[in-house]
Amino acid sequence: MRKIGILGTGIIANKMATTVRDMAGYEVAAVGSRNKATAEAFAAQYGIAKAYGSYEELAADESLELIYVASPHSMHYDHARLCLEHGRPVLCEKAFTATAAEAERLIALSEERGVFITEAIWTRYMPLSHKVIELVGNGAIGRPYMLSANLSYPLDHVERVQRAELAGGALLDIGVYAINFASMMFGGDVERMTSMCTYTPSGMDAQDSITLVYPDNRIAALHSGVYARSDRKGIISGDKGFIVVENINCPEVARVYDLEERLVAEYVAPPQITGFEYQVEASFRAIDAGAIEAPDMPHAETLRIMKIMDSLRKEWGVRYPNDERF
Repeated sequence: MRKIGILGTGIIANKMATTVRDMAGYEVAAVGSRNKATAEAFAAQYGIAKAYGSYEELAADESLELIYVASPHSMHYDHARLCLEHGRPVLCEKAFTATAAEAERLIALSEERGVFITEAIWTRYMPLSHKVIELVGNGAIGRPYMLSANLSYPLDHVERVQRAELAGGALLDIGVYAINFASMMFGGDVERMTSMCTYTPSGMDAQDSITLVYPDNRIAALHSGVYARSDRKGIISGDKGFIVVENINCPEVARVYDLEERLVAEYVAPPQITGFEYQVEASFRAIDAGAIEAPDMPHAETLRIMKIMDSLRKEWGVRYPNDERF
């Protein structure tokens, strides 16, 4: 039985606990919170053997083979670093950190200590994502030229979105999925980038519009926000057809159309627990192979996307206290 620890007890931690509970051969063996009673309640809910009242105690538990960091973006650096310093492999929830500088230091520490860490951006690990990448790469729509992706939910009431000290805004919470969708399909060779955003009353980005220009006349238009509910579609268009992906946040169906808009093929995501299981399995495969990163989301790719988001925030004037750390 592979033993996992969960750092944090929020909504996303609950989703991971639910996932692992239904995975054969895996268990959440410990949970850590800043409050002992909170950890004990979480442990009781999911049948977890150990409940720690501090993150330090969780990180020090040598029985744990992987710790899932499920705290707010602004705290990822401190919590992931704590785990790495104790020799615990880490699956760190997206966005990986609040800033690229924090990401660089975590990756350097991972390399120095030889301890695994990867970003838990679940779409990177999903079978249907891999299938769409394969379709684009194998010429199912000919030469790809255009990509659009949008993701928006009414989340402006959520505290983490509004507060700079929690690395708030739409970009790190939602826009990161659109950027990753473009990166999976078009790669990382971005020649130039333009963008604009609107703002929440607290000064965080609320709705983002990002255009990425690539070599060979390829272009990606990305939209994200915290006010509206969008259709969540991703569309990749080529000179022989186009692919429509339903829900870039958790791909459900991918449909391939020809130039006459006739349906050529349809691919449906396989049955899954929540979709989180793929990143857990990928993490253990990498750990068992002695790797310090997962092939699905290499350190270089995490860092590249963090740098893109830093650049966007700088252009928009959206600042976090984390920006002043290094």
